[in-house]
Amino acid sequence: MNQVTIYTTRHCPYCVSAKRLLSSKGVVPVEIDVEQSAAALAEMMQRSGRRTVPQIFVDDMHVGGFDDLARLDQKAELDRLLRA
Repeated sequence: MNQVTIYTTRHCPYCVSAKRLLSSKGVVPVEIDVEQSAAALAEMMQRSGRRTVPQIFVDDMHVGGFDDLARLDQKAELDRLLRA
């Protein structure tokens, strides 16, 4: 299974939803809390070009936020991406 990295904050309901969806797929993502680290926030913004959380990566591929992740799941593409 590919490594999943998710940039989060503690109070983000979309982050919770993304982690719940990933958990339902058997994925334990590497979680990086950008609220606690300016360097982590800068890294997330550099990698994704976005400032909002969550930002989700499968290996080095930027998936986007929770809505993007859910859309991949609805189109039955998330499982393939996770196992590619």
